[in-house]
Amino acid sequence: MRRHEWVDIFEVFSLLIERTVLWILILCCSLPAAASPFSVFVSVAPQRFFVERIGGERVRVSVLVRPGHSPVTYEPTPKQMTALAEADVFVRIGVPFENAWMERIVSFNPGMMIIDAREELTLRDTAGHHHEGAQRATHGNEKDPHVWLSPPMAATMAAQLAARLGAFDPAHRAEYEANYRRLAAELDRLDQRIRALFASLRQRTFMVFHPAWGYFADAYDLRQVSIEVEGKEPGPRALARLIDYARAQGIDTVFVDSRVSHKHAATVANAIGGRVVAIDPLAEDYVQNLLEVARTIAAVNQ
Repeated sequence: MRRHEWVDIFEVFSLLIERTVLWILILCCSLPAAASPFSVFVSVAPQRFFVERIGGERVRVSVLVRPGHSPVTYEPTPKQMTALAEADVFVRIGVPFENAWMERIVSFNPGMMIIDAREELTLRDTAGHHHEGAQRATHGNEKDPHVWLSPPMAATMAAQLAARLGAFDPAHRAEYEANYRRLAAELDRLDQRIRALFASLRQRTFMVFHPAWGYFADAYDLRQVSIEVEGKEPGPRALARLIDYARAQGIDTVFVDSRVSHKHAATVANAIGGRVVAIDPLAEDYVQNLLEVARTIAAVNQ
């Protein structure tokens, strides 16, 4: 083969390679880039369950209140505040520490979307009942933040969350709506299982140290009686009335959160010949935890 023929073949081959590379580049540029997950902060661990179920792989969720800490007195760490400055969304739920920190959180990141998980919900006053006829105790205008402990309210909360995430990220709105429908079905199954557990209870009153379970009680026709009222432990007279009330009602168990002092709960339990049992309002494994709590209360009150 002559030299000029080799040159012609080489030029044709080079042209084919250039065009192939060009088409590959055009194709790659035309494909949608995989979006990075956007950053969502929540106040307490149960919220992570809802945001991750609805947001799926589109979200990266961080919890402010670390394990073992109280959402009443929590103070975000400097590292958390730095991360919040780069966050896309913050989902608040009304726990007490938020009131002290929301202004600073917003000032750190004015462009961050703030979602209030309590939107569309009817809220209880912060409450603790001592005995029959006691008035609901309130902290001024404070509302009970433990909305997630009622599966029906959690479903409403999840619907609102799906809508707000869809507004933030409209390209994936249909995905969030589909995820919500699956979650709503799961919450409905949980609700039905709890109702079955409580269908034939002998005793529908249960005693707690901290009044976190009001929405749960409302959902299932139960009555929560709290040792702590208005955020304060009872004095001697109030403690004596609680003991008399528990004896009269046949209550032999005091439910506590492991994050708070058990001293007064143990005093009541000892006086009525009963026991102290821990139930967790802040567990991240939402469905399994709430089912276990329901089984525990049902076993005690049969």
